[in-house]
Amino acid sequence: MATLFKDVLMLDGEQDRARRGHLLVSKGRIESVLDISETPPSADKVVAGHGRMAVIPGFVNAHGHAAMMLLRGLGEEAPLMEWLQEKIWPVEEKLTPEHIYWGTSAAIMEMLGTGTTCFADMYFEMDRVAEAALGAGIRAALCRGITAGVPGKIERSLKENLELAETWHGREGLLTVQIGPHAPYTVPLEAMKTITASAREKGLGIQFHFLETEWERSYLRDELKKTPQAYLEETGLLSAGTVLAHAVWLMPSEAESMDLSQVTLVHNPCSNMKLGSGVMPLHEWLERDVSVALGTDGASSNNRLDMWGEMRAAALLHKGVTRDPVAVSALDVLRMATYEGARALGFARKGMLREGWMADLVLVDLDKSHYVGVNEENLAMFLVYAGSSSDVTGTMVNGRWLYRNGDYPTMDRDEILQKVREAREAITK
Repeated sequence: MATLFKDVLMLDGEQDRARRGHLLVSKGRIESVLDISETPPSADKVVAGHGRMAVIPGFVNAHGHAAMMLLRGLGEEAPLMEWLQEKIWPVEEKLTPEHIYWGTSAAIMEMLGTGTTCFADMYFEMDRVAEAALGAGIRAALCRGITAGVPGKIERSLKENLELAETWHGREGLLTVQIGPHAPYTVPLEAMKTITASAREKGLGIQFHFLETEWERSYLRDELKKTPQAYLEETGLLSAGTVLAHAVWLMPSEAESMDLSQVTLVHNPCSNMKLGSGVMPLHEWLERDVSVALGTDGASSNNRLDMWGEMRAAALLHKGVTRDPVAVSALDVLRMATYEGARALGFARKGMLREGWMADLVLVDLDKSHYVGVNEENLAMFLVYAGSSSDVTGTMVNGRWLYRNGDYPTMDRDEILQKVREAREAITK
């Protein structure tokens, strides 16, 4: 079934200005992108924009822990390690596979309603996460979180992660699988080398928390006797298709001799601010042409799964920190929130409005007071600085509506909400 978006403003992160015209979707792909002066093709379904709707690529939430929406509001306003050790980890021990499934389903529903078409997820019971993602029809990049603990735990978790890849990697074109060592302070150095070697052997990428807090720099220096560069080089992370989540305290000046061509940093501005972790030097990484994507982190630390908030925060925060109003542009963060995340998570031909690319799209209502004055020249700025997730009227993956005007065609909203309420009650008793 073909869908025509007629007379809409179209924008992606590589366009200097939006384009007014028509976009045809067929067989899960963008079939044609036409100027407004061209005759629109016929289609089974027509979405008439009348120049007051925007079509943009679907957002990619490049770092998170979806089922942690069940833990939202626990341990508020505490430093990272206190929050983890005293509030989060004890409750996570009560989570069951069913809790994970329903928590992930609720998070997916939340993300779809705000325009996210793909999400990264590091957690456990990842088969249930895969089932939730496929059931909803959303794209996902999955890894089993690996941490030390009782003897043999790392080996068992790595085995689970590799089995996850064998079962789900590439499934229906919607899922990719990476290896998920948690962080330098939860995975011993030698184990990290083994994990990275396994990832390279299997042709899998890696998702990894790195230098989220200043304390972690001290840990590398005092406990491991390593600089950040030495750690990344010795573990093999620089050559493993690695996603480094947070990287708040990785300094560009220390990385001048590093080859970061196989690495993507994931900026999580709202989570990092809320936990008091600091501010990634984003503008310096962009100046160096290092790939940076955007993520929300889990809902227990953010507390939203809303990529609009991350875009606005990223654009404004760094202007304030650098006292430079052009430090990070609206187009920069739009590209980070779409194409850069998709590429890092193993999804090719996603994140741009180009013929033959995936029809993972967001429909934005511009017929609102805060869009008065919007045009092709300034659409990016209006979306990032004035827009919000409440403007999303449709989210499409593979040319299929997963969210449309408050409805979720592939999900049972009432059942999901009831199940997550029950799960929340069970884990907080």
